[in-house]
Order: sequence, then structure tokens, then C-alpha cells
Amino acid sequence: MYEFFTTTNTGIVLTVLGQCLLVLIPLLLALAFLMYADRKVWAAVQMRKGPNVVGPFGLLQSFADFLKYIVKEVVVPAGADRAVYFIAPLLAFVLPVIAWSVIPFNDGWVLSDINVAILFVFAVSSLEVYGIIMGGWASNSKYPFLGSLRSAAQMISYEVSLGLIIIGVIISTGSMNFGAIVAAQDTGYGILGWYWLPHFPMVFLFFISCLAETNRPPFDLPEAESELVAGYQVEYSSTPFLLFMIGELMAVVLMCALISLLFLGGWLSPLPFLPDGVLWMVLKMAACFFIFAMVKAITPRFRYDQLMRIGWKIFLPLSLAWVVFVAFMAKFEVFGTFWARYAMGG
Repeated sequence: MYEFFTTTNTGIVLTVLGQCLLVLIPLLLALAFLMYADRKVWAAVQMRKGPNVVGPFGLLQSFADFLKYIVKEVVVPAGADRAVYFIAPLLAFVLPVIAWSVIPFNDGWVLSDINVAILFVFAVSSLEVYGIIMGGWASNSKYPFLGSLRSAAQMISYEVSLGLIIIGVIISTGSMNFGAIVAAQDTGYGILGWYWLPHFPMVFLFFISCLAETNRPPFDLPEAESELVAGYQVEYSSTPFLLFMIGELMAVVLMCALISLLFLGGWLSPLPFLPDGVLWMVLKMAACFFIFAMVKAITPRFRYDQLMRIGWKIFLPLSLAWVVFVAFMAKFEVFGTFWARYAMGG
């Protein structure tokens, strides 16, 4: 039986398919409860109850919403490009799913342990903007088209700062493999050995850039309801609309995973005497998502010119200067292996 799954073509395909489902199914279930948690946090900040009727404590509300979207009628606007109209939400959903193929949850717990994992995630996530642009253009309406153009400019702008900040981490580690990056943070000092300390200023820039990259408040300008009638997805209904929303939430959770791996030690324990494991990775991702939810609840929306000014006039120069600074400190090994850890993890 073992040889069938490791040597035959059919067995290898079934093995890969099983591994993909082992990641995808728990991830989709987690998204349902994370959406519930997002709404509960928002409700608590506004001193109201939030979802509390469907299931115990309202835990099944997300599944009820999912069922509602599935059974609703799919309405296609007159004059829309039907092919592009349906391809767009599929792209918005599939691309964030593909990025999870290189995200490790524990040492060796990854579908594809490639040496250029960061480059792969960055390449795939940069393509997500095409789903939004195609959806806005194919809808044959000026409002979603304006929203998609906003999204293109916004996401491309903040990908620049995200990439430069990640380059600083790559310089410190000497590797683009997530496993090597986490191993470089295993210094024996627990939480004090993680990259949040040597790359401290960039943690905040990375988090804010993640908000803008995933169109989360206060940077949800592509879908600003008061200005664009809900933006690029306004002409979508039923399952296509659901795919847009799931793709956006999955991208948010992906950013939580990246923050955990790059700056918070991944699956490493915060205390040296506690065992490492997947539980720490899940807890760190949940903590990052909680911060995402709190920012959504307490921060007013920025104007579009403010958003672009922050990206190009503040984040870009700061992240570029940080790359030069880290390269200098790592090259001359200032403070030993504080910034130069390529001998440990790479």
C-alpha cells in the first residue's frame, strides 16, 4: 500500500490531492470562525452583541451566511463580459489558496518546501489584483471600474514596501525558505531571539502595508461604500460575490501567517523551556488577526490621497533605508549575529 502511494502515478496524485485537502479544509473552516470572531470584536468595540442567534453563541452564523450566498440567484449585468465576469472571482479565490502551498505550520509541515518560498508567495499575491481589475472591468459599470482602478494603484504601491521589508529579513537570514527563517530565530532566548527585535521598526510598517495590500480598514478604499457604492464587487451576487469575500479574508490570514513566520518565530515557543509546535503558530496567527479586527473597529477610513502619500513618501523611503542599514549591519556583523544569522538558519 505504501509503495502504491509513493511510486505509482495514480498514488502520487492521490497523495498530493489528500495533502492539499488536509490544508484547504481546515483553512476554510478556520475562515468561517475567523469571520465570526471579526464580527464579534467589531460588535464588542461598539458595545453590541453581534452574531448570537444561529447556533450556540452564534457560532454557526458564518455557515448560515455561506448557505444564503449559495442558494441566491446569480445575476449577470446586461452588457457584461460573461467569461471575464466569472473568471475574476475565481482568480480572487484561487490565488490566495495557491500561496498557502509553501506556508509551513510546523517544522516540515508544508506542502512544498521550496528554497524560494518568499518569492513564490510574493509573486502569487501580486497577481491577486488582476481578479479585482477583471471583476471591475467586466461588470460594465463605471462604479466597480473606479473601485478596481483604486485597488490596482493601492495594492501595487504597498507591494513595494512589503517587498523591501521582506528583503531585510532575507538579508539577515541568507535564505528565502520559511523554515530557514524560523530556524534563524531559534537562538535559545525565546521571544527575545525573534526578528521582531532586530527588525523592530519594520514590524509596524509591514503590518500597515498588509492592511493596505488586503484592502482592510482603514485602507478599504477600493470598496468605499460611501463613495463607490461598495466598489469593484457591487455588480456581483451569490457565489461569485462569496468567492471575492473568501479570497479577501484568506489573503488577510495569509498576511497573519507571514507576520508570524517573518517576525514572530513561527512555530517557536516564546519561552525556551516550552516545546515548539504548531499550536504556537496558530496562536500567533490568531493574535495577528485580532489586531486586524481591532484596527477595523477603531480606525476611521483614510482619504485616497493620504493613503498613496503614506505609501510612496513615507513607507518606501523608510523601507529602502532599512534595507541599506540591515545590509551594512549584517555585512560587518555589528553586534555579532543580531542582524547576520545566515550561518544559523540559511
